Amino acid sequence: MNYLIRTFGCQMNQHDSQFVAAMLENRGFEKTETTEDADIIVINTCSVRESAENKILGYIDSLKRLKQQRPALTIAVIGCMVSQEKSVAAFLKKRRHVDIVLGTRSLALLPHYLDQKETKKGPLLAFDLDSDIPEGRSHLREEAFRAYLTIMYGCDNFCSYCIVPHVRGREKSREMADILKEAQDLVKDGVKEITLLGQNVNSYGKGLKEKASFADLLYALNDIEGLERIRYMTSHPKDFSDEIIEAIAASKKVCRHFHLPFQAGSDRILKAMNRHYSAAYYLTLMAKIKERFPFDVYTTDIIVGFPGETEEDFQETLDILAQVEFDNAYTFLYSPRKGTAAAKTADQVPDEVKKDRLTRLMDFQNGISLKKNLAMVGKEYLLLGEGTSKNNPESQSGRTDGNKLVHFKATDDQTGKLVKVVIEEAHTWSLNGRILK
Repeated sequence: MNYLIRTFGCQMNQHDSQFVAAMLENRGFEKTETTEDADIIVINTCSVRESAENKILGYIDSLKRLKQQRPALTIAVIGCMVSQEKSVAAFLKKRRHVDIVLGTRSLALLPHYLDQKETKKGPLLAFDLDSDIPEGRSHLREEAFRAYLTIMYGCDNFCSYCIVPHVRGREKSREMADILKEAQDLVKDGVKEITLLGQNVNSYGKGLKEKASFADLLYALNDIEGLERIRYMTSHPKDFSDEIIEAIAASKKVCRHFHLPFQAGSDRILKAMNRHYSAAYYLTLMAKIKERFPFDVYTTDIIVGFPGETEEDFQETLDILAQVEFDNAYTFLYSPRKGTAAAKTADQVPDEVKKDRLTRLMDFQNGISLKKNLAMVGKEYLLLGEGTSKNNPESQSGRTDGNKLVHFKATDDQTGKLVKVVIEEAHTWSLNGRILK
């Protein structure tokens, strides 16, 4: 029996798919890369943007003919798109070839539903966002040296543009002892770099039996022998405290890569987004971080074309880019999501205006990114090797502590090893380096 998993969306979804893969392999399934060879196809969905949702629906609909040809094929749809009862009903009305539907907190039911499938009529459904997620879950990692580690689930922020709290539920933190045990087990299994996952890792600690904060967790993880690097995502600026800054400064293992989404530079738009901070607060926070970590890497997220955004508002966003000088910015066109407050706003920005602003924003940021990378030429950095470069099979690649991608040539495979290089050439999105003995 073979399984195929198609994953759309963020790192949380990738980690969830690793959990599903482990459950299926524990039942004797083997991985395949083709739909024709699969006995079960699992589609892990994303609902953050309309374009992603449409792409996913197109893929699911394309499987209808395959299901008609092979009725024994199991099609399971999981994740964010199918975590709300109302949306699931509409989804299934047009997609009767789907056998199993599981929301983000119900994935552990998959083996049970596979057992029930032959005796139960109609699709099997579960989407309880209040469910407790069991501890001790196995994940089938794609890389031996690097792993995700979820520290909390859900989100309480309810940004007006974001569907995540509605499809992943309210915040629930894992007990620190459980996280540390999982981290220690990963290190014993050869993992050198762990990325901590949560919709807002800075608010870790809510509702725990034993009181702990995100800073406490960083201190404890730093003490694990054999762990080389600790990353985390995602941070919310309103919760990035002095305590966290001090924990990072004291740690030898927490990577000096500060990803703090500011989303918009206009206070009026930030208030409409329900972000709970001002542009001045954000700039003060970044100045504080940069004073403590002056030579490290800063990245952000930006939404262009939020309802009501004027050209003046957009210029304030560019002003923040100019003042902070981020190494990179992940930029998105605003996309209305049904069920969010912003989707109901009448003052939507025309698509052509949004696209024009996005182009100007990207051009502006690309110039800054290249400037920051050029400043790295001639300097030495320690990389964690990732294997053969995707764009150049004659080179290998790795990432700096600040998550910069560096290509280099080496006679031996450096995958999973710490490699020292000197940067010789800089581009907007990557660097070329020479390995040092």
